[in-house]
Amino acid sequence: MPLLYRFGFVLEQTLGHVTHAQNLIQSLAEDNSVQPSWMLVPLEVNDIWKRIRVPNISLLLSLRARGMVKTALRQENLDCLFYHTQLTSLFSLEHIQRIPTVISLDATPDNFETIAAAYSSNTAKGAIARLKFAWYRKIFQQAAALITWSNWVKQSLEKDYGIEADKITVIPPGVHLDRWHFTPKPVVTDRPMRLLFVGGDFERKGGSILLDAFRGGLADLCELDIVTKDEQISSEGSIRVHRGLTPNSPQLQQLFAEADIFVFPTLGDTNAIVVLEAMASGLAVITTKIGALAEEVEDGVNGLLVPVNDSEAIADAVRSLCESRQRLAAMKVASRAKAERYFSAKHNYQALVDILKHCVDKSKGNF
Repeated sequence: MPLLYRFGFVLEQTLGHVTHAQNLIQSLAEDNSVQPSWMLVPLEVNDIWKRIRVPNISLLLSLRARGMVKTALRQENLDCLFYHTQLTSLFSLEHIQRIPTVISLDATPDNFETIAAAYSSNTAKGAIARLKFAWYRKIFQQAAALITWSNWVKQSLEKDYGIEADKITVIPPGVHLDRWHFTPKPVVTDRPMRLLFVGGDFERKGGSILLDAFRGGLADLCELDIVTKDEQISSEGSIRVHRGLTPNSPQLQQLFAEADIFVFPTLGDTNAIVVLEAMASGLAVITTKIGALAEEVEDGVNGLLVPVNDSEAIADAVRSLCESRQRLAAMKVASRAKAERYFSAKHNYQALVDILKHCVDKSKGNF
C-alpha cells in the first residue's frame, strides 16, 4: 500500500461540473495521503481544437483531456486516473491497460438521449450511433471502476451497456454542509414568501416557465430572486435578477439563506448540484421529474415534483406551500436532513477517494 497515492483528476468544466470540481478540490486539500494532479478540462478555450472547429463536445473535451493527461504523465507517474465526466474519457483507452482508471458519470449516453432535446443536442444516428455506443461500452468495460451520480445512471450501465453491478458505485456529488447551514427562518404569515431560482441556462432550466407562473398569480403572494447569466431577463416589481454570482460565493449563499422555497422547473438535467445546495440550505424544492432529480427530491417529503413545462402546476405547488406554512416547515427540515445523510462533501468525496485507493491497491496486489 503506497504511503502517498498520486491521482490524476481529469474534470470536465461545464455547467454544474465546475462546482463539483471546486468541492472535490477543497475536500482533498487536507488529505495528506493523496497527491492530486488536477486537469481541468474547459469547454471554451482558444486552442487548436477550437480553431479547427471540432464539432462534437465529447470529442472536443476528450481531445483536450488527452493532451493534459499526456503532459501530466510526462511529468510524473500516476497511480490512478479519474475521469469526470465520461465526456472527457474517449481517449482513456490508451492508458487504461497500464494505469487503473475510474470513470465517473452523471449520465450514460443512453441516459442523455432522453433529455437531449432540452439541450438542443442532436443525437447520433445509424452507424455513428453504433460506433459511439461500442466505444463507450469498451471504456466502461475496461475501466477499473465506475462511479455514478445516481441510480438512474447505474441502472443504465447495467441494462444498456451490460456492466456488472459490482463494478459500479453510486456516489452523488457532495456539498460542504457547514457552508450551506443557515439559521432556520421562523414560519410566519405576515410577509411574502421568497422564491429562489438559480440557472445559468435560463430557458433550459425552466426560467421562462417559472416567470409565467409568477406573473400569472404568484406576485401577490411571493417575491422571486433569479440568478442567471441571461442578459434578456430584467428586474421588475417583486422580481429581482442577479448576475455575475459565482459558485459557492457569499452573495449566492446569502440568497439561499433568505429564501423559503427553491423553484427549479428544469426541462433537461441529469442531476443538479444547485438542488443539493438548496437542500443543504434547508429549503423546500419544487422541481420536475427529469433525470435523477426524483432521487434528490421526494414528492411531498422535502419538496414537490411537477410536470415539465407546466406553469399552472408550478403556481399550484407554490400556493399549496404558501397556504400550509407548517407543511413547508416540515419539508425544509426534511431537505436539510436528506442533504446531511446523502450529499455531504466530506463523506462522499472520501468514499470516492477510497475507491481510487482500492483500485491502486488491487492493481499492485496489496490485499
